[in-house]
Amino acid sequence: MSEDPLRVAAIITIYHPKSHADVIVTKFLKGGSTDDGFLPPEVEVVSMYIDHVLENDIGVALAAEHDVPIYPSIRRALHAGQNKLNVDAVLLIGEHGDYPWNERERHLYPRRHFFEQIAGVFGESGRSVPVFNDKHFSYDFGDARWMWNRARELDIPLMAGSSLPLCWRNPWLEYDKGTVVEDALSIGYGGIEAYGFHALETLQCMIERRRGGESGVISVQCLEGEEVWRSRDRGEWSGELAEAACAAIRNKPEGAPGSTPGSTMEEHAKEPAVFLVEHADGLKTATLMLNGYVSDFAYAGRVNGDIQGVEFFLQNEGPFAHFSYLCMNVQKFMLTRVAPYPPERTLLTTGIIDAAMNSRFEGHRVVETPDLAIAYESWDEPPVRPIRIRPTGAAVDPQAADIV
Repeated sequence: MSEDPLRVAAIITIYHPKSHADVIVTKFLKGGSTDDGFLPPEVEVVSMYIDHVLENDIGVALAAEHDVPIYPSIRRALHAGQNKLNVDAVLLIGEHGDYPWNERERHLYPRRHFFEQIAGVFGESGRSVPVFNDKHFSYDFGDARWMWNRARELDIPLMAGSSLPLCWRNPWLEYDKGTVVEDALSIGYGGIEAYGFHALETLQCMIERRRGGESGVISVQCLEGEEVWRSRDRGEWSGELAEAACAAIRNKPEGAPGSTPGSTMEEHAKEPAVFLVEHADGLKTATLMLNGYVSDFAYAGRVNGDIQGVEFFLQNEGPFAHFSYLCMNVQKFMLTRVAPYPPERTLLTTGIIDAAMNSRFEGHRVVETPDLAIAYESWDEPPVRPIRIRPTGAAVDPQAADIV
């Protein structure tokens, strides 16, 4: 690598405080706080495209502060002052923004539209560079599959996903590759599509390390309301695992004294939902969305008959240091052109949340998913991430440089 830092184009839907553009691109401009200190960026943002600038925009001022030109089109942002591709990597931040929802309650973020233009510039320039796609590939799996296939056609190095696999775990748990996972479940909260994806990645980053790796998914069903608890009582998901996962979460309301197992969830969860997923190798998993009961993510799995629950902790205020760890992995990806964990994880979870939203809209039916025959192996070398159970040091410093 030359002494000059890699040149990065940031392609953004919207840039307001605490948006994904803020917690990611701002760290690429200023650096980010971690448990082990403040780390400056190793690459340089040299161009931006912001799809719309509203009243609470901070991107225009930040770009001016850091001498980053904002271009009126994605093509010009990737050309960065020339008439062909003139950057070494791309940040595609397609989360948040003033976009409609459709009748299936999907937020119509233009990730495929953005990626299609990025890939077009690569095609006309005869050269491809690494692209990081924030969160899932698209609200529609057909679009996601198109993006995946287009990346293969143009040999575009891809990294994707959320910060959940890179946050603090309490207690710390990571399976060895080849672990026999007998049963697994994740807990989430928030919007059923946007945060349901987070909860699915919480699950997937754990179970992909099971014996044989990930085998793909053959069916998905979304249930809501009282049917969630009836499904548990039918044995379609494990109340034991749900209790263990929730027990690992520190911040939740107390249940009624003497309550029976599960009653606290039923008492507090507002509009509960569950995604029931059957994998090709026979593993059946569940993802519970428990708004009103929890405001954190968690996982529980059964291995050798023993159940262990784990909280996946994110910072809701302060430096948002879990995004610092995400940015460190993205930087490594840009420098090496190799994703630190399989992008197939995000392709699969994109397909699962797509199927869950279809199930929900279509009478909560079981959706067969032949297109999700996505088999892959987990990482061998662990990604960069915290190994403590809670943020420490600069990660909890309110004066950390990345939020000043």
